[in-house]
Amino acid sequence: MVNKITSKTHKYNFTIFFLFLLVTLANYYIYVGFAIKPYMVFLCLFLMIHIGSFYFQRLHLFEIAMLFFYLVYSFTGAFSLYPASSIRIICGIIIYIFFYLIMKSVIRNARDSVIERAISDVGIFFNITSLILYFLGLKSLGFIFEGDRVYKFGVMLDRDYPRLIGLLQDPNFFVFYNTLFFSFYLCNAKSLKNKLGLVLCILANILTFSRGGLLVMALILLIYILITNPIKQLKLLFGMIASLFVSMYVAIVYMKFDILGILQSRVGDLSNDGGSGRIELWGRAWDYFTSHMVIGIGAFNFTDYNFFQYGDDLEVHNTFLEILSESGLLGITCFFLFIILVFVQLIRGNLHKFKPYLLLTFLGFILQMAFLSVTINDMFFMYLAILTTYLRNEKSMLKNDKTDKQKINLNVNYKGRDAAHEYPGHN
Repeated sequence: MVNKITSKTHKYNFTIFFLFLLVTLANYYIYVGFAIKPYMVFLCLFLMIHIGSFYFQRLHLFEIAMLFFYLVYSFTGAFSLYPASSIRIICGIIIYIFFYLIMKSVIRNARDSVIERAISDVGIFFNITSLILYFLGLKSLGFIFEGDRVYKFGVMLDRDYPRLIGLLQDPNFFVFYNTLFFSFYLCNAKSLKNKLGLVLCILANILTFSRGGLLVMALILLIYILITNPIKQLKLLFGMIASLFVSMYVAIVYMKFDILGILQSRVGDLSNDGGSGRIELWGRAWDYFTSHMVIGIGAFNFTDYNFFQYGDDLEVHNTFLEILSESGLLGITCFFLFIILVFVQLIRGNLHKFKPYLLLTFLGFILQMAFLSVTINDMFFMYLAILTTYLRNEKSMLKNDKTDKQKINLNVNYKGRDAAHEYPGHN
């Protein structure tokens, strides 16, 4: 009997690990009009096998706000000049929400320790594999960095810069995906495994040469130091600096790979390239908003407008401006309401104290939305599913504590009555 229970526990723990791992492999998809990703196939199989025990969980307030935002955002597509694009994003939203609800069902019974072990293991796999692919790419290029949008294994040459993409397609999104792992390792750096994970995260993030992403990671580190005891974090900070110094020394001296020179060049380009053209794109998005202030130009229509007027099909590279231009004040208000409610739930559930990595991860996501277009994203939905599981566990714990206190009070009352019977008062 005990062996059967242990076997089921191990299988469930592996299921959580495998699910998180597949989310990081979202780049390896099959396109059939929309992307069928590995974790989607896994969740479909899980649903078919456990259809008898499957049920949709009660939604938290921030999830209701999220669904309302997507409903409003989709509604604006009814007034768009390019309805095909709106229909495409609406279908994408429906698919993502569907798999989000299944993901919630899969991990709903997971203990905190199971989730955290899965995050730790998957983060190390994600970063080690990405670094291996990156160095394979550098070797295949012969360490000659000339070209633009050239992909080799885990490397993307971006205007002669060898940027790490690892298991993904975009170096900026690599940092976005790594935010959860970075925050977790940072807040749980006592074990040797998590220390290794943190060093791998930092090294991989640096090799993306993502200016916005690295800035956000630095801010997360600063916030973490401020909300904890800064003096106690000095040892961690010195350890991180020492590890980076050794890594860069090996890269520069033995591999002839000048990481510092590339970083300096990337920062220097900021004044010339306008943030890789983002400032110009943000100006266009703002112009579209000012001419369609209430409901915007329609869901997922910025790219079409941009192509028609300027001849390029680039995204806004700013989630807030994208939502503002495409769904107007109505859409952005709903989106901000959703964000505020997530923060409120983190504070009310005391997760900012007991699980600070959840707060830091969400802060990292929101800050990076100023540089990326992430109206729907696999890792963001996985984070929300993890958050709801923590909140459920916290609620169950509080309920059990309340029940235990009631039992203690009842026992005290019964003992008091027995004492009254044994020692009756005398007139």
